[in-house]
Formats: sequence, C-alpha cells, structure tokens
Amino acid sequence: MKGERGGMASALPGDWGSGSFIGRIQTEDGPSPILLVRGQAFDMARVAPTVSALIDRGDFSGVGGTPLPDFAFETAALLSPVDLQCVKAAGVTFAVSALERVIEERGRGDPAAASAIRERLETRVGGSIRGVVPGTPEAAALKQALIDDGLWSQYLEVAIGPDAEVFTKAPVLATVGADAEIGIRSDSTWNNPEPEIALLVDSHGKTVGAMLGNDVNLRDFEGRSALLLGKAKDNNASCSLGPLVRLFDDSFGIDDVRSAEVALRIEGEDGYVLEGASNMAEISRDPLELVRQTLSEHQYPDGFALFLGTLFAPVQDRDEPGRGFTHKVGDTVSIESAKLGRLVNRVVTSRDAAPWATGIGALMTNLARRGLLETKQ
Repeated sequence: MKGERGGMASALPGDWGSGSFIGRIQTEDGPSPILLVRGQAFDMARVAPTVSALIDRGDFSGVGGTPLPDFAFETAALLSPVDLQCVKAAGVTFAVSALERVIEERGRGDPAAASAIRERLETRVGGSIRGVVPGTPEAAALKQALIDDGLWSQYLEVAIGPDAEVFTKAPVLATVGADAEIGIRSDSTWNNPEPEIALLVDSHGKTVGAMLGNDVNLRDFEGRSALLLGKAKDNNASCSLGPLVRLFDDSFGIDDVRSAEVALRIEGEDGYVLEGASNMAEISRDPLELVRQTLSEHQYPDGFALFLGTLFAPVQDRDEPGRGFTHKVGDTVSIESAKLGRLVNRVVTSRDAAPWATGIGALMTNLARRGLLETKQ
C-alpha cells in the first residue's frame, strides 16, 4: 500500500472500469445514489431516491439515470454508500480475534496485563482453534478442554459455538464514507481500527455486493465488560463504509469475498507506521452463513449491511513496552482490497468529529423538497 495516493480515482479498484458499483454522493441539492457501470457514472436519484430503493429495484444498468459524463473522480464528495439499511456486524469470526477478545476480557481492558495472558492462552490453544469448525463435535471437545483449564470465555463461545455474534453497529444514516473523519471515544485509552469487508443484503435477504469498512473497536471498554459493547461500538463517526459497494456480477462475486486479502496501513502524525492484513480465507464461518444467522429471526425491509469481522488485532507496542497499540488523534487509516478499492479515514475523537445531523426525518424532508418521493408509475 502507498500512503501518497489520494482522491476518488485512487479509492476505486484497479479494474473499476469492468465492474458495477453503487454509492452515494453529496450534490448541491442533497444526497443522491449513483451507479458506476463499466466506467460510466449515473445519478439515479430520479429513478430511486435512496440506495435501499435502488437495490430493491434490481436494475443496475443505469437506464433512466442522469449520465455524469464529467464526473469528477478527484473531487466528488463520496458519502457512505448505504442509507436506509441497518448496519449489523458479526464479531469474533476469526481465531486470532477470538484470542484477543479473551485477552481483553481477562486483562480487564488493561494492555499492560495482556502479554502474560496472551502467552498462556496461545500455548494452550496453539493452532487448534484455527482448524475447528464452529458448532461441530470437535469444537465441543475443544470447549471442554478449555473449561477444564479454566480458560473458557464467552468470546470463545461465539468463536466456535453454534451461534455467531451479530450486533447492531450503527444507527441508520450514522455511518461515514471515504475521506471522512472517524471517531474514537475521547475517554478510551486502548483502541484500534478493524479493517473488514461488509456485505450488502437487500430486503429479500439476497446478498448483492460488498464494500470495505472500519468497525472501530475500543479494547479497554469491551475488555472491562462485554456489556459495554454498545458503548464500545456505537459512537459518533465510529463506523466507516466505502468507497462504493461493488455489486455482484460476472466480474465479482461471493467467492472473491471469501478469498479476499484486506490490507491495513496506519500512519501517525508522530511518524508511526503500522501495517497488517486480514485474509478472508481464514474466517471461521462462511459469509453467507453469517447472513443466514442475521436473518434467522428478523426482517429488514430496507436491507442491511453486515460487517464480517477481521483477523487483524494489533499487538505491536506504539509507545511504552507492553502497552500495545492504540490510536492517536491524527492517525490516517487506510484499508484496501484489490477488488473493492481503498477506504481512507482520519482519526479524531467522537466529540470532535462532525456531529451526526442528517437522520431519517431530515433525509425524507430533503427528498420531498426535491420531488423525489412522488410515486413512480
């Protein structure tokens, strides 16, 4: 990854001219859904006023949209590519992230206590947890062995048990997009980005595409108590998605998600650089199984986005030995994958990030004023 890249053109994957993408841009009149089809951009607001409606319409040809022949790839104001969809997240879907959650829990959110706990747990579990299929007899046997050793945890339950952890990450319309500031709670002292792929699912439960995302994690809050998950995960500007949703077509499909490599680069204003990667081939549960569990007892009439979890869990020291990694204000976080592009955000505190001011009511008022809510015949 190269830190000097910038602008929307560099945010798109190298083969963007052969793919189909959906997203949102900020226009002078308000937010508009766009389609980028084989290199041609269309404003689709007059066809479907929201991404949710455009997805359910099922026509991604650009027909009926307003062509954007002079679409400014370097200056277009990209918004989060979802709007009315619920934003869900699956947690502890990789072995390494499972072990790190146990470490957080046992260390009560104290990074200084993490090293000894990490060493003991990895010695006992080793690579065995990586090869265990959740919910199988082998997983049950490993669970019993860990219980006997006093090492069992609620995080391991969702890592290798039958039920995935699925939670609501952010309210509708609260996510931020490419090049926006991303927020960390001002009272958090141990946190990190979570570079992930998120699936987009329509109102009928069909997975239609994927995008990059940053599901920011506060390790100190969740480590103190799993009951603080809501406070750890849902804060102002604490969830980014983008740059666009790549729609499934003959150039990109679910198998590309299953095999994707997600790279991360953090560049601090203090000169600190951290790089890492998350390989989707190591996920413990298949992405479509996570979609199935999300839908098992719930309906989503406007569809949903689903974060799939991450293998990345930084343990490198940033300042003091034994303190591990944590963000500093001003960090630039770049998440990249070959077929999905590049998502860049700058870290600030949630208090200092731009306030979330455009909710569902404000969006509907804007769309009505633009005459976009009229019934289409």
